[in-house]
Amino acid sequence: METTSRTMEIAQTILEQIKHTDRTALMAWGAKNFSAISESKEFEGGLAFQVNGLLHKGWVKVCLRWVDDYTIIFMNKNREVVRTFEGAYCDMLVDVIDWIEGK
Repeated sequence: METTSRTMEIAQTILEQIKHTDRTALMAWGAKNFSAISESKEFEGGLAFQVNGLLHKGWVKVCLRWVDDYTIIFMNKNREVVRTFEGAYCDMLVDVIDWIEGK
């Protein structure tokens, strides 16, 4: 049970960080179908969601690395990785996703 609450906590924190930076970002990206990403060898946890942006339509995964930065993975509708951005910090999440989204 502890793992589940930690997983949810990390996902919720990422969501809060995005909303704190830009309250309208999630709406602008057409974000939906949010889900928490479980802990793995590489990542402490994360948040995945579907987007319908200007340039990127598919999925975005924001993964918290053990060294406390984020890897942002962009996947197309077939869930194939199209781009990865490593070394992002919480204040960069919106800018990186906006940049890929084509704002």
